[in-house]
Amino acid sequence: MKSRTESDSMGEVKIPAEMLYGASTQRAVVNFPFSGRRFTRPFIQALGLIKWAAALTNQELGTLDPKLAKAIADCAAEVARGKHDQHFPIDIFQTGSGTSTNMNANEVIANLANLKLGGKIGSKKPVHPNDHVNRGQSSNDVIPTAIHVAAALEIQNRLIPGLKILEQALNKKAGEFKNIIKIGRTHLMDATPITLGQEFGGYAEQISKAQLRCHQALVGLAELAIGGTAVGTGLNTHPAFAKKVCAYLSRETKIEFREAKNHFEAQSAKDACLFASGSLKTIAVSLMKIANDLRWMGSGPRCGFGEIELPSLQPGSSIMPGKINPVIPEAITQIAAQVIGNDAAVTIGVQSGNFELNVMMPLIASNLLESIELLANGAKVFVQKCIQGIKANKGHCEEIVEQSLAMVTALAPVIGYDQAARAAKEAHRTGQTIREVVKSKKLLDEKKLDKLLNPRNMLGPRTRD
Repeated sequence: MKSRTESDSMGEVKIPAEMLYGASTQRAVVNFPFSGRRFTRPFIQALGLIKWAAALTNQELGTLDPKLAKAIADCAAEVARGKHDQHFPIDIFQTGSGTSTNMNANEVIANLANLKLGGKIGSKKPVHPNDHVNRGQSSNDVIPTAIHVAAALEIQNRLIPGLKILEQALNKKAGEFKNIIKIGRTHLMDATPITLGQEFGGYAEQISKAQLRCHQALVGLAELAIGGTAVGTGLNTHPAFAKKVCAYLSRETKIEFREAKNHFEAQSAKDACLFASGSLKTIAVSLMKIANDLRWMGSGPRCGFGEIELPSLQPGSSIMPGKINPVIPEAITQIAAQVIGNDAAVTIGVQSGNFELNVMMPLIASNLLESIELLANGAKVFVQKCIQGIKANKGHCEEIVEQSLAMVTALAPVIGYDQAARAAKEAHRTGQTIREVVKSKKLLDEKKLDKLLNPRNMLGPRTRD
């Protein structure tokens, strides 16, 4: 493999000739051979946007030569668009500030700009990665800013739309199933009747609230650490730098980013990231609840609940011919479990804010962005390969309602709780229905009994008559 030699403050380093990064990045590649996991596209996009906005801001403020600023901005925009992702090789598990990845961006953009201006890779002329690309910045404010920008963009552009489509699909099924009466269940035991539509309407409301939680998370993520430089004081940057960078980012992303109210909080604490992760965990738990309910209701096809039929997607067993399993709900529950685990990692990462800097930012970024990606993809696939194809077994749902001992609940206000309980126990002991026991004991006249035991009269509040 051909290589070139570059130097930094620690000496000379050999770098693969075709790579656009420099000595700092190469040292990180060698020093952190842990997982092979790299920062994903959303984070690299955010880094590129920040460097683009910083270059334009420095030009506007007169702190950077317009020719250099334009070259840097143009090349940073290419990084943001994903044109150079292969030149970002550093492992997620690296220095806790993410300095290696910030320098990776600085070096790639500087080399691209130098090529554009007639210079050579590795020359650091006329564009220097620290002096020009990183002007007015520190890894300590760039990396937390990139986390917020990347997470906000992914939530706004992918997760919220995915959840909206899922909510609409569930609401559509709620309407489709609104007249199908089934037995309700509490503690996995028979309870009073509901409609299948009411059940799906509850799921739709969970996903509606999930979107609200996303919007609440965006409020904190929209506040950016940029401008705090090394420790939050803003040393070596222009007083107007942060506000103008936020304005450029807002214009480009259509998200109203703003300078942090307190830069010391923004760089030493990552509470907004933890709040966002907690919201994602809540959404994951909502999806797990819905997916598990669908697995229960679709269990069978002959020896389970059998209330709904899930789409058949693939053979379910290597030994049992004809078996079909609820593969999409199972995948959703695994996604949910991963997001819950990611939140635990983010929690540990966020508590590692030592004095003026958090030192687990790459970990926080990786897990937060993975959770958003999993939930966004999960919502989309859940709709396409499961929710849209669900069918109700109407006859089966309705025929077992009469068998429920919980039907006696509707009689309790009339015959009293104790007498109703005795009727339920006798029905259970003898295998009779509640109707049959009450009729045999002549506790109510038949007309009154039929009215009270009509499941359609049990689907909402009623005045006693």
